[in-house]
Amino acid sequence: MTEGVQVVVYPVNDVAAAKARFGALLGVEPYADTPYYVGFKVAGQDIGLDPNGHREGAVTYVAVADIKARFQALLDAGCEVNEEVKDVGGGRLVGSVKDPDGNLVGLLQDPA
Repeated sequence: MTEGVQVVVYPVNDVAAAKARFGALLGVEPYADTPYYVGFKVAGQDIGLDPNGHREGAVTYVAVADIKARFQALLDAGCEVNEEVKDVGGGRLVGSVKDPDGNLVGLLQDPA
């Protein structure tokens, strides 16, 4: 069982320009503003900008209770690893897979 999509991360080339665009779109200031990640919170969702990520398009991150089990279940169902599960700070774990249709699917697990 999941907690649904909670984060969408967009890869960007110019984080400052993207921050201005998304700020204009969302009408809020970022809660996180670093050279490696800019994050906005809107209506309970996290919209992120990643200047150092892949270039295949936005990744939606589904919140799960056991990231390793869900990650393996996706691999068993025919997906391939896009990004291994890793801690991105504060105990938050993220990872992503690519499905057979080329879609990126992200998983995240927050610390208990």
